[in-house]
Order: sequence, then C-alpha cells, then structure tokens
Amino acid sequence: MLTHISVRGAREHNLKDVNIDLPRDQLIVITGLSGSGKSSLAFDTIYAEGQRRYVESLSAYARQFLELMQKPDVDHIEGLSPAISIEQKTTSRNPRSTVGTVTEIYDYMRLLWARVGVPYSPATGLPITAQTVSQMVDRVMALAEGTRFMLLAPVVRGRKGEYRKELAEWKRGGFQRVRIGGTLYEIEEAPALDKKYKHDIDVVVDRLVVRPGLEQRLAESFETALKLADGLAVVEMVDAPATDGPTPGPSPQPQATEGQREGRILTFSEKFACPVSGFTLPEVEPRLFSFNAPQGACPSCNGLGEKLFFDPGLVVPNEGLSLAEGAVVPWAKSSPPSPYYMQVLSSVVRALGGSVDMPFVKLPEATRTAILYGTKGKAIPLRFEDGRKNYEVNKAFDGVIANLDKRFKDTESAWMREELAKYQSSAPCETCHGARLKPEALCVKIAGESIAQGVDRSVTDAFGWFSGLSEKLTAKQNEIAVRILKEINERLGFLVNVGLGYLSLNRNSGTLSGGESQRIRLASQIGSGLSGVLYVLDEPSIGLHQRDNDRLLLTLRRLRDLGNTVLVVEHDEDAIRTADHVVDMGPGAGEHGGRVIAQGTLADILNAPESLTGDYLAGRRSVPVPAVRRKGNGRRLTVRGARANNLQGVTAGIPLGTFTCVTGVSGSGKSSFTIDTLYAAAAKALNGARIVSGAHDGIEGLEHLDKVIDIDQSPIGRTPRSNPATYTGAFTHIRDWFAGLPESLARGYKPGRFSFNVKGGRCEACQGDGVLKIEMHFLPDVYVTCDVCHGKRYNRETLEVKHRGHSIADVLDMTVEDAVSLFQAVPPIRDRLAMLAEVGLGYIRVGQQATTLSGGEAQRVKLAKELSRRATGQTLYILDEPTTGLHFEDVRKLLEVLHALVEQGNTVVVIEHNLEVIKTADWVLDMGPEGGSGGGMLVAEGTPEMVAGASRSYTGGYLAGLLCR
Repeated sequence: MLTHISVRGAREHNLKDVNIDLPRDQLIVITGLSGSGKSSLAFDTIYAEGQRRYVESLSAYARQFLELMQKPDVDHIEGLSPAISIEQKTTSRNPRSTVGTVTEIYDYMRLLWARVGVPYSPATGLPITAQTVSQMVDRVMALAEGTRFMLLAPVVRGRKGEYRKELAEWKRGGFQRVRIGGTLYEIEEAPALDKKYKHDIDVVVDRLVVRPGLEQRLAESFETALKLADGLAVVEMVDAPATDGPTPGPSPQPQATEGQREGRILTFSEKFACPVSGFTLPEVEPRLFSFNAPQGACPSCNGLGEKLFFDPGLVVPNEGLSLAEGAVVPWAKSSPPSPYYMQVLSSVVRALGGSVDMPFVKLPEATRTAILYGTKGKAIPLRFEDGRKNYEVNKAFDGVIANLDKRFKDTESAWMREELAKYQSSAPCETCHGARLKPEALCVKIAGESIAQGVDRSVTDAFGWFSGLSEKLTAKQNEIAVRILKEINERLGFLVNVGLGYLSLNRNSGTLSGGESQRIRLASQIGSGLSGVLYVLDEPSIGLHQRDNDRLLLTLRRLRDLGNTVLVVEHDEDAIRTADHVVDMGPGAGEHGGRVIAQGTLADILNAPESLTGDYLAGRRSVPVPAVRRKGNGRRLTVRGARANNLQGVTAGIPLGTFTCVTGVSGSGKSSFTIDTLYAAAAKALNGARIVSGAHDGIEGLEHLDKVIDIDQSPIGRTPRSNPATYTGAFTHIRDWFAGLPESLARGYKPGRFSFNVKGGRCEACQGDGVLKIEMHFLPDVYVTCDVCHGKRYNRETLEVKHRGHSIADVLDMTVEDAVSLFQAVPPIRDRLAMLAEVGLGYIRVGQQATTLSGGEAQRVKLAKELSRRATGQTLYILDEPTTGLHFEDVRKLLEVLHALVEQGNTVVVIEHNLEVIKTADWVLDMGPEGGSGGGMLVAEGTPEMVAGASRSYTGGYLAGLLCR
C-alpha cells in the first residue's frame, strides 16, 4: 500500500531538482516566501501531473481536445491520486450565476417547491387546486338560469404556425367552429394563418344555456374540451344567441373585444386554476422556478432580476459644472465633438430659464428635468447654426436620457456600446422587483414563502429555516421532502462551516472574492463525499477573519478524515500549526528559492536553522509594534450615515496622515464602507470618476486631499501581452534604450521595432504573444508556447540587437532583481523596476504574462506603479487585503513601503484580517459584530490598544493576545 507521494527531480519554474516525500491521507501545508516555489511544487508539478495522467486515461476522442497540455518538468512522481484543484478564481462572471446555483442548493430548492409547494391565487390569496369535472359543472350551474355561454377549448395560446393540419383534424373530429384572435369562423372558412406570427385559437366545443337538467351534457362537453386542450377549458358568457359564423362580407365580423369579455370568462383547469379570478398555472415542474429557462424567467428582465438604465448621477456626475463646462458628460465628450448638442442645451435653457454658464445644480428644477428627461411633448423653440445660416424649429425635446437610450439601442458599434455603458446603472426589474421569476412561479409557496423569499435569505438564516421546515409540513409533504431537505441542509451546513454564513443565496457569484469562491467550491467538494482524492488548495484562508479560521481548518481536517490527501499552499499561522506535515520552501524568492528548507512536523520547522517561517513562528523574528502611534495631521475624513448593502447608517472618521485598518469578520461591511462608499464618493469628487457610491449622507474632509487611489486585486491585464514592464511604464524606456544602441542606429531600427504589439520586429507566427491560444470549447482556453520564436515574441533580426549581451527577449525573461542590476546606469528603467523589488516582487519576470500573476502579485504591481509617481503628500490610498499571498517576511517588507507613504503625509486605508498588519496601524475601524444582516455597524474605533479593549470586538480579542506578547 502506498503511504507517500514521492516526487523526484522537480525542476518546474524555479524548482531546483526537488526530491520530496509527502505523506498520503494527511493535511499538508506548503509555505515559504512569495516566489519561493510553493505553487510550482503544489500546482504546476504535483497537481499538473495528476491531471495529465487522468487525461491520458480518457478516450482518444476526449484526448484530442487536451493533447496540448504540457508534462511538468519532473523525473517521476509515485503515489499520485486523482487530483482536484481548488484555486483562487472567481466561480463565474455570468450574471445568471448565483451562490445558490453554484452550490446546487437552488436546484434542490426548485425541486422542493415543485413537489411540495402550494399555488396561491394572486387575486384572492386562496390556494389554487386542480379541479374535477364535477366541480367545473357545479360552478357553471351556479350561474343565473338562462345565462348563455360557449364552452371553448383553448388549443393554441401565443404560438406561431399555420395550423392547417390541425384545423382539418378538428373538422374531422366533428367540430364546426373555431375562434382565431377573438373572431369566430366556420372551420372551412378559417383564414390562412401567417406562420411568422403568434396566434390564439379556441375550438368551440358547445353552446349552451344554463337550465335544470344540463349537467350530463355539460360534463361530457367539459371532458371533450379538457382532452382537446390538455386539461384546460374556458366558459364565456354571451349576450345573445351566438351566430353560426361571421357576418357575410369581405372581412369577418369581430366578436366581443378582450375588454368587453373581461369578467364574463371562467377558466377551468384539471391542473391548477383559480376558480374566482381565472388565474391559471401550468404544470408545476422544477423548470417553472428556473430564471434561466423561458418557462420560469420574468419576461421583462429575462431572469436577470435587474435592468440597466442611464443614470442621471453618471450623466451629470458633477452638478457644480455648468453646461458650457461640460456638465452633461456624454454630450460634452461625444466623438467627434458635436456643436449640435450644445445648441440644443442652449435652446432648452433659453426657453425654460437659466444660463449655460450657470452651475447645473443652480438651474431651475424644471430646466434640469427637461434637460435629462425632455419637455414631455411640449414644443419649444430650438435654434441651430450650421455655419451658413441660422434657423429655428418648434418641437418637443426628448431629453439626454432618451437620446442615450436610442443611441445605445440603434448602434451596431461594440466600442460605442461600451462607451455608453459607462453611464448606465442597474436597478431592480419593475415587474418582478428583483425576484427574476414569473408571477406563476412566485405564487407557489411553502410555509407561506415563495422560492424568491427563500433565496433572499443569508446562508445562516436559510439553514435555520430549512432545518425547521419539516415541522411546518403535512405528513404527506414531509414524506416527499425528506430527501430533498437533507441535501439542502447538508450543503448549507458546509457553507456555514467554511465561514460563508453571511452570503445570501441570490448573490451574484461574480461579486465574490477569490477566497469566498474558493471556499464555496471547497464546501461543494465536501458535499460530494469523495475519498482517495488529492485536493490541492491555494490559500483558502484569504478574506477570512481569525474567528472563522477554526471552522475552515475543521473543514479541511474533515476532508482529510474522509480518506483524502489535502495539500494546501498557505501562509496563515493557524493553518501551519494545525497541519500534520509542513513543507517550507526557500530560502529566498525566484532564483534564490526553489529548495525545500525544512519539512516535517511543526516542531521540525520551529527548530530548522534556515527556516524564516520557523523564525517567525518561534518568535525569533517578528513584525515590530510601533513605539508611537501617529496622531495624523489634525484633519479628519468623516463618512456620515453610510447605508450601502448591510451598513446600518455608519458614521466613522479616519484621521488624515495615518495608516488606518478597517477590520471585522467576513461580511461585516468592510468593503461596503471602504470601497463602495468612501472610495466611490471620493473618486467622484476628487478624480471626476463616473461611479455611483453607496447610499450615505455625506463625506467631510475631502478638501484636504487631492486624489484617491484604489489598489485592488483585479488583473493588470487579461491577455498575455500585458506584463509588469508594460503596466509600470518601464517597457517604453526599455524600447527607447534598445532603439538607441549602435546596432539599432546602424540598422535604422526605431522604438516600434522592439514592440511586440505592432508589425516589424515581432514574431508574426504568434503576433508577439509568445504563446498560441488554443480554444478548448467546453474547457478553459489553453496557451502553448509558439514553436517559431519559442516564446521570445520577436523575430531573429530584432533579437540580434543586444545590450551587454542581452537581447530584448532576454530582458523580458529576467527577474526584476536581475534587470535592476543590468540597467543600474539607466534611472528611468532602474527606478521603476526597483519599486517592484521594493514591494517584494523582485522574483517575478520583467515580461511575465499578466494572466499568470496572482491577485496579490497584481495588487503589488499596481502599488509599485503608484509609488513610482511623484508623491503629493495629500493622496488617499485604499488597499483591499494587500497581504494576500504574502509570507511573514514579505508582510514586514510591504509594511515598510506603506508606512513610508504615510511618512510623506499621505493617508493609507487598508481592509485587512492579518493581525501583523493591524497591530502596526495608527487607527482601526472595526466593523461587525457579525456578518451579513448581523453586521454593518461600527463596533470599535481607535488605536489597536483601544480596539483590543472593546468587549464587542472579535478582532479586539485576538489583537489583545498579540499586543501582550
């Protein structure tokens, strides 16, 4: 029996012939400095080989899609199991993908509502039940004696087609008349129908008068109608004896209109129909509750739950500007600039009051409304100049919003749509109010709740509701629901255990962080109950508060106890201390890493002389607590009444000129306060950004700042062409330097020759990408190295130009650290690259493809770019978990950079869970106390010592233990 995964001769990326034996069926943590080779060993070697062997076991047909996958650079690996990778990637950006659909909870909910739910009439609120023929007869016989009516079979409802065959069949069946689109015809005189249009067709089954003794005939007619129309029948009262057909003439005579017939129609269903209002329900199936299927999706928003609209706040983002200064941004920035728009605006203010030189906010309200929404059909004089003559027309003005809406719908240009989309916001659909479903689906309820109300709950609330649901169901319903409820409760329980109880089931999966989406996938893997599998995880603790860490680690141990090997790349101290086996990579990053420094139990790591991780865990090294907390420059930035998402009217102040941490449990409202409110409002005011901020009463103190910069973890580029050199601007100077070399001057090469984005010097086989993109159809796209330039991006002639023996391709393949040495005498290049090294990225390649950078690395590239700019001392920097993917030593280096920014007079605000960062802060805002609906409040604020003494603060409890060391 195999007891270990044996890796021999691993040389992928910076690994230096690594030989290692990892115990199977244990929780293994691989740690080490950023760039030390952790991911190269775990993902690019062990997982890649496990996946490759699995692919080799597939059929030849399946392998044809996957044969381009490369074998990792390793001699051999023994003891591998089938491997599953759970990485830091967002589950889906599709707006139809939600937490409920990703975890399959919503699929079980659809089945539950379809099998156990009770339909209720929207008109009466009464339960809708299927009706028997006897009940239908009794309802008709209850009408006043002498009432004339037609019994119709609604055979076609809103469907396209010619229906010639069907009409012939009905005639052969003995039926004489049909009603098409509200008009009665003899079947042989029915008009030819256009197959491109939708039609409504009713077969007239019988024409009767209510009188005693009618029951038998009526019952037989109902049975005929129900059989013909798949369980539906319609009784329509008529005022006079029905004619035998339409009045002779060129066109048939229409019968009573829909408006006239309203109130004189009874709809019956063998399935579901309200006997009072006539509201009918199709067969209640799971697809009725799917917002991704036409049977269930709201017809107004097509199941998205929201609609895009042109937002006045984005159209006129700065009301302090006048029309002449470009207050109406999309018209002021039209391409090409059009004098027409300014002439229209001038005409509107001339007619309704105001001036084009007056700030928009000071224009009369009627004028502002007319500019945005038009004159509502009222004609005003519009004056135009075309260069040769002036003319005036009297006509209504539709408004800027209507103009943008028309342009957006009419344009065929993708670029124009993208530009106009910048002025759009989303709002809940006015038909379904965000529920995504048709009224027919929403009228089906369990314990008084529709399925939309069920997914509106947070995971924790839903877990409680579904756990107690069996007590509210009948014995028959419980018998049907028991297995479905078991599946739902298990999945909800897993999500609660990995710290995601605050997420709502209808939350779009595209809004989840990398850590959240990874933990969702982790929960679904536990739910699958597999054993004998190798799970490889990439920092699952990202975005998780220390309070929830224990539950995550319990989940990982449970995965191990099922009989799996769990391999985790992680920096979290609790995870390292919990692991059965620890591997420490290093000793440095990039070329200085790639070796196993220490491995074994926690004690082995603590006693390893070379292990930086051991030094920090044993307390031999640490991130120092500042001797003095900064007081700031005496000014404050205060957000008042923040109400975005789950925030409950939060008012909080940030001392300017300090290093401030926003903390709290997952889902407590940190991002809602910092990103959605503070950054959005500041960017709009200071940077002129077109962005909608979360609801709040106001922000004081922005006048003390000159700009705000949000440094998030989104990619620096989505194609292989983007890299750290291009993003930071260093590549422009590198191209200029190569173009100035004697060899280039002799050949007449310009800087464009050294660009891989334009023809000339690049390799045309891959068009300068260095890789070829292979579309995998039902799998993610695969990039393979170009076999002409072998990944160098340039043609042979360009590569002959060298600086100190290095071609431009060699420079792009260098580590940042080596490139700094090479260009030591070229300040424009050296300074930009040195800044990358300063934020701990000395190990990455100068031309490393943006698609291969982690979220934390991308964030630090952005930070380096901002640091290379001239500091004003009045900038607000906002960072979201900048320690993602960082080792203790890297955190110490990053903190030096961030504190240096503050020393220059700037203000740095970070959203952070890492206690090593929080303890060095000058000021802390702790949100909570819980996540989701239980959070959104300011629990504590002040210095770390003050927060540590706050009884309601979970962060304070952990901080107190750290500050006492």
